[in-house]
Amino acid sequence: MLTIFIDADACPVKDETYKVARRYDMPVKVVANAPLRVPADALVELVVRSVFGAADDWIAEHAGPGDIVVTADIPLAGRSIEKGARALSPKGRAFTESDIGDALALRELTDTLRQSGVATGGPAPMTAKDRSRYLSKLDDAVNAVRRAHPGETSPTPRDER
Repeated sequence: MLTIFIDADACPVKDETYKVARRYDMPVKVVANAPLRVPADALVELVVRSVFGAADDWIAEHAGPGDIVVTADIPLAGRSIEKGARALSPKGRAFTESDIGDALALRELTDTLRQSGVATGGPAPMTAKDRSRYLSKLDDAVNAVRRAHPGETSPTPRDER
C-alpha cells in the first residue's frame, strides 16, 4: 500500500501530515532516532532506529514507487527519488529527478563553506505560509500517487465518503 514516510526527528509538519493521511486513508511511517509521541491511530506507525543515520537508511530501504517521503535531508530525498518515491520538504518543496542534483551540489557547497569557517546561517524559521504550502504540496503529491497507482489506495478521501 502507498505510504507516507516522515523523517521525523526534526520534522515540524508531522501533525499536518497526519491530517492529510487521515483524509486519504494512507498509512504513515514516522521514522526517528528516538521514541516520539505519535497519535493513537491505526494509520500511524512509529519506527525507531537509534543508530546515527539508521532512520534515513530505513526510509531509503523501505520507500518505493508511489510512496511519499517527507524530509529536509537532501541526500535522503535523493535516495528516495532513486527508489521511485516522491520527496517533499517540510516547507513544501517537491524534490524531483531534474533538480535533486542541483540541491545536492548546493548542500555540498554550503557544507564545505561551513567547514571552512564561513557563517552560512541556517534555514529560515517555519512560517504559516510554509505550512500552507506544505499542506497544498502534500495534497497534490497524494493525489498524483493515487492517480498513478489506483489499485493501491482507498477509492475516495474520507471527507468525501
